[in-house]
Amino acid sequence: MTDAVVIGSGPNGLVAANLLVDAGWSVTVLEAQPTIGGAVRSDSEITPGFTHDTFSAFYPLAAASDTIKALQLEEHGLQWVHAPAVLGNPMPDGSWAMLHRDPADTAAALDTLCAGDGEAWLRLCRVWDRMGAPIISALLNPFPPVRAGTRFAASLPGTGGVQALRLLLVSVRRLGQEHFRGEAPRLLLAGNALHSDISPESSGSGLFGLLLTMLGQTVGFPVPKGGAGELTQAMARRFQARGGTIATGAEVTSVVVRRGRAVAVRLADGAEISAGRAVVADVSAPALYGGLLPLEDLPARVRRGLVGFEWDPATIKVDWALSSGVPWQPAPEVAPGTVHIADSVDELTTYAAQINGNTVPARPLLLMGQMTTTDPTRSPVGTESMWAYCHLPQHTRADAGNEGISGRWDRDDLERMADRMQRRVERFAPDLASRIIGRRILGPRELQARDANLHNGAINGGTANLHQQLVFRPVPGLGRAETPIKGLYLGSASAHPGGGVHGAPGSNAARAALAHDRLRRVHDRLGRVRS
Repeated sequence: MTDAVVIGSGPNGLVAANLLVDAGWSVTVLEAQPTIGGAVRSDSEITPGFTHDTFSAFYPLAAASDTIKALQLEEHGLQWVHAPAVLGNPMPDGSWAMLHRDPADTAAALDTLCAGDGEAWLRLCRVWDRMGAPIISALLNPFPPVRAGTRFAASLPGTGGVQALRLLLVSVRRLGQEHFRGEAPRLLLAGNALHSDISPESSGSGLFGLLLTMLGQTVGFPVPKGGAGELTQAMARRFQARGGTIATGAEVTSVVVRRGRAVAVRLADGAEISAGRAVVADVSAPALYGGLLPLEDLPARVRRGLVGFEWDPATIKVDWALSSGVPWQPAPEVAPGTVHIADSVDELTTYAAQINGNTVPARPLLLMGQMTTTDPTRSPVGTESMWAYCHLPQHTRADAGNEGISGRWDRDDLERMADRMQRRVERFAPDLASRIIGRRILGPRELQARDANLHNGAINGGTANLHQQLVFRPVPGLGRAETPIKGLYLGSASAHPGGGVHGAPGSNAARAALAHDRLRRVHDRLGRVRS
């Protein structure tokens, strides 16, 4: 018997486990994979001496998360490191759109490309300085965010009132057009917005773009020294030092429910582990509802809601081991850790439309990481550990690149798509091919095989579009960590506030479990007094 069982050892599962063990609970984390971490892992399987992050790599949301900061993971071996520059986007004219830690440096660089954009950038930064903190707090806390909402409302008079509020609702295209004359700042905002699956034309994309871009200047895009897996290991060391237990190779096949309450989980080998107080599921919503829990045991409203559940796009990721740094022509003056490959906001709109139209994009936005540039421990001196990923449709009907990519994502499809991505990089780094020591391609199937939560390569636990956020995430009416089953909590990216390594879904689940346990015990005491 353990007080709580946490299903899954991704960052949300480990955050929940740490918070529960801090409250004095006995906690067991069960992980189906042979290694812990979910989508926060690293490996050296491509080339000896090179460390590649298997999935996610840069962690601005973790650095901004009060929950993760409160864990004080630095005391458990975590070291954050930063690249010389945050982000760069090479432009067709040979210039670079650059994001720096210091807003003044970002503004100065933008002003050299288009006079006046520097001061416009600083004006936007000043607005964010007033309202950014309450927005982040509102996003990373349970819905409704009463305290953060009050702080945000108080910030509005000093930031332009209704005009500032409008920044959160406009599309990222409109945001860029209204504030800047040049393409560079517009690309910085739109490229960051498309870390989600919201089109540059859609309401809410401005907020996503503003959020990540401004975080780059406040907390940077940090990485764990030694690899993404070091973030996982620090959380695991903290948890185990407080008495928590982790079991790998332990696949949970069902949640055991008796009298309307989750009381145990059942493993693939038939073993049953009792949970005296709570079960936290760091699994996707469809894996819980209709997977670990039979659909017939769920209320009709949940079954109806699941019919409309929408995944975010699929993903393909390519890792390279390079014998030198990336041979950019021309190279930026300051090397960025993150690189976006996109020519214009118009191109990004076409890219998003092709994915939404079930078409493999001809000119995909590439999100890239120069990991040795960011953390010199990732590969030998003078080399580079690099990756790039792009999004794909969940269901493919056509290939806009006219190269016969079918959407089966077999080896042939993967090689063709990886070559397309590599050609995108080679437009700005013509001699890249001669530097390649090793290349690995992880398509939708491979990503899901390594982390079951990444359904067909969906990395955010469901779409980030507004119809599946807040009270609509994962389905209408279940906008919090609580589920229809007492003692069972959803603590994955499928729950509010969604994807990203910030620990909020896990934190929300743990907080809900602790609150309900307190109420349950008070109720039991009152019942004994009355009897």
